[in-house]
Amino acid sequence: MDLPVDDDGEVTPEALAAEGRGGHLVAVVTGASRGIGRYIADALEDAGYAVERGSSAVAPVTDRAALTAWVEEIVERHGRIDVLVNNAGVIDAEVDIFASDPEEWWHVQEVNVRGPYLMTWLVAPHMLAAGGGRIVNLNSGAALHAGSVASAYNVSKTALARVTGSTHLSGWDRGIRAFDLMPGVVSTDMTAGMAAHTGRTDWTDPADVTDLVLALVSGDLDAWSGRFLRAGVSTVAELRQRAECGLDDQERTLVLVRGRNDPLR
Repeated sequence: MDLPVDDDGEVTPEALAAEGRGGHLVAVVTGASRGIGRYIADALEDAGYAVERGSSAVAPVTDRAALTAWVEEIVERHGRIDVLVNNAGVIDAEVDIFASDPEEWWHVQEVNVRGPYLMTWLVAPHMLAAGGGRIVNLNSGAALHAGSVASAYNVSKTALARVTGSTHLSGWDRGIRAFDLMPGVVSTDMTAGMAAHTGRTDWTDPADVTDLVLALVSGDLDAWSGRFLRAGVSTVAELRQRAECGLDDQERTLVLVRGRNDPLR
C-alpha cells in the first residue's frame, strides 16, 4: 500500500505511524558491533525501534548472497524495514596512492561503496512496498576532497555520496529519503589507530551523531534528503530552521566549482 505523499514530497504523519508486526518500526544498521554503528543502534533501540544489527559475523556487506538471506530473514520476522543505516566501513593504509596496495585499495570500494549499494538495493523494494522509508549513509568530510594518503577512502566516500544522491532522486516521489551523514571524528577503534588523529583531543560527541540520526529517521529533516549533514557542527534545530527558510538546489551537495569565465558554466 502506498503511503500518502503531498505535493512537496513529504510523507504525512499518518503514514509515519505505521509499525511492524511486533509493534515497532524496524531499523537495520550495518557495522553495528562497535564504534559509531553501535552508538547508532543503541540510540535507535532506546527510541523504540526494533533494531537489526549487522556485522561481518552476521552478513559481510561484500557478500551479496549473505546480505540477501539476512534481509529476507529480517522481513520474514518483522514484515517490513523502515530505516536503513549504512554504517559499515573501512579505511586503507595511510600511504600515498603510489605506495598503496591494489587489493586493499579495491577492498575499500567493495565495503564502502558496493556494500551500501547492495543494502539499498535489497531493502528499497520493501520500503517501496510499504510506501517509503529512510536511508542514512555514514559518509565523511573525505568525500569532499582528494586524499594525499588513504586515497581509497576518499574515493569511496565521494562515490557513496553519488549512491545517496541517486537514491534520493529515484526515491523522493515514492517516499524514500536518503542522507549523507558526516559524523565528524568520533573516538573509535578505527580513528584511534590512524596517524592523522594522533594527539587529537577535539573528538565529536557520539550523542551529536545519534541526535542527528534520530531526527533524520523520524522525518523531521526530510528536506535535507540527498544532502550532507555534519554532526558536531549542525544541530537539529538549526537544520530544521534552515530548511524552513528554503534550501538552494545545490546546497550541501557535491558539485563542480566553475570559474567565472569557465566555458563549462
